Amino acid sequence: METDGRGRPTFFLTEKLEFPPVENTNAEGLLAVGGDLSEARLLLAYQNGIFPWFNEDSLILWWSPDPRMVLFPHKIHISKSMGRVMQSNQFQLTKNTCFETVIDQCALAKREGQEGTWITEEMKEAYKKLFKRGVARSYEVWRHDKLVGGLYGIDLGHVFCGESMFSLESNASKFALIKLSEELARKHYKLIDCQLYTGHLERMGAEEIPRTRFMEFLKVG
Repeated sequence: METDGRGRPTFFLTEKLEFPPVENTNAEGLLAVGGDLSEARLLLAYQNGIFPWFNEDSLILWWSPDPRMVLFPHKIHISKSMGRVMQSNQFQLTKNTCFETVIDQCALAKREGQEGTWITEEMKEAYKKLFKRGVARSYEVWRHDKLVGGLYGIDLGHVFCGESMFSLESNASKFALIKLSEELARKHYKLIDCQLYTGHLERMGAEEIPRTRFMEFLKVG
C-alpha cells in the first residue's frame, strides 16, 4: 500500500479475491490498482460498487467515484423529437444477439476529451466471458438490417451497470437507453449505474447521488 501524494492510501491488489472498502478512494474515485479481470473479481467489484477503467498501457485501475452518476429507470427523459423517433419504425431493437460486435463498436467510438479507449482487448475478453455466463447483456439497434447503435453492461438483477454505448446514426444510442430503461422500470430495477457524469446522460434524465446512497441501492437486492 502506498499513498497518492495527498495522504490517501492506494491499495495494490494481490491474487487474493478482495477489495478495500470504497470509502478508501482518493478524491478522483480511484480505489485500487492491479489484480486481474477474472470473472470472479469483476463480479465482486460490481457487487460492491467498483468498476475497472484504465488505458491499454496502464495497470488495472479500480474506481468507485463519489458522487455517482445514476439513472432511475422511471425518470428517463424522452424529448418531443425523441418521442417521435420512438413512435416511428425508424429503429428495431434486439437483445443479446451480437454482444461481441457491440463491445467492438463501443471500443471504436470516439469520446470527447478522450484519446484511445479503455475497452482494451483484455477487457473485451473478460466481458465476453461474463456474457457467456448470462451476466453481461447487450442491446442492439438496427436500421434496415444494419447495426447502427447499442449498449452493453452488467446485470446484477436489481441494478444494471451500464458500461458503454455507441451510435453510428443520430439517436440510435438514445433509442437503446430508452428501451433499456423502459424494460428495467417494468421489472422494478432500482437504477442504472452510469458511473461518471456526462452532459448527455444528464439530458437523458441521469443524476448524481452520494456514493453512500448508491451503495444502499446496490445492497438492497
